[in-house]
Amino acid sequence: MRELDIAIAGEINLDLIMSGLPEEMALERELLASGFTMTLGSSSAILAHNLASLNLRVGFVSMVGNDPLGATALEYLRQAGVDLSRTVHSRTGTHTGVTVLLTHSADRHILTYPGTMSEMRVQDLDLEYLKSARHFHLSSLFLQKGMQPDLPWLFRQLKDAGLTLSLDTNDDPDDEWKSGLQELLGLVDIVLPNEAEACRMTRTNDVEAAAEALSRQVPLVAIKCGSRGALVRFQGERWLVPGEPVAPVDTIGAGDSFNAGFIQAFLRSCSPAECAAQGNRAAALSTLRAGGIAAFRDPSLRNLIGRFDSSLCTNSK
Repeated sequence: MRELDIAIAGEINLDLIMSGLPEEMALERELLASGFTMTLGSSSAILAHNLASLNLRVGFVSMVGNDPLGATALEYLRQAGVDLSRTVHSRTGTHTGVTVLLTHSADRHILTYPGTMSEMRVQDLDLEYLKSARHFHLSSLFLQKGMQPDLPWLFRQLKDAGLTLSLDTNDDPDDEWKSGLQELLGLVDIVLPNEAEACRMTRTNDVEAAAEALSRQVPLVAIKCGSRGALVRFQGERWLVPGEPVAPVDTIGAGDSFNAGFIQAFLRSCSPAECAAQGNRAAALSTLRAGGIAAFRDPSLRNLIGRFDSSLCTNSK
């Protein structure tokens, strides 16, 4: 039996969320927000936190600065039960990253200082520790500047050790969709983009065309389509799994929460459609609190998300 259910290597930062801002933000004016939340940010760290909250054995490898932001971010993960024994500190004095989210009525500005998330390299990872997991996940490919050159090598090492692999690229700030993406797609078992990302990485304008293109490269494709649910392709079959009806408070981290529910079900040998249904459930419930982890820290909501067992799976993969 392997030591971990999943190992995640990636970025960590805090999210500073201001809400109730005006639609037009004039320069040189003091603009007032009606709400403020500080919480754990970054796709990799949110996923690690929420998977641990779903009772999976999670190992998270990241790099933080020697600063209060890093200490606070790690404490969120520690409280959720994530193993942080292989997390390292910056060699150069770089600060932990931070994201400021300015939320308007319908849209938001997202401003990120990468900090240590661009500094960590594959050489900073304990390979034997990663191999002790059943599954490995990478998020935010285009922010992992230090790891990008050696990721194909890492993925091959982990596949040879018997791990399954998943990838959520998240957005590419340069909108180039390169950085070894095509080679990595040929190595992973699951790809988990949202609708816009799937279209951009496949140079298509239609999510169905994007799913078809990705299914020729990756065995299991799950595309997050917001309130419409998830579009799934596997072994020539297609499912559009409807989302859960909720009145969202905040959608920050919903995609990462979908990944948590999907991977949880995948590791319990559920069918692709059932993995997507659990992903939709986790994503919907995450929107009932501000930030990416608050719903998973609320016992009443966490019980709803976690009330899931492999016996609910009618068809295994």
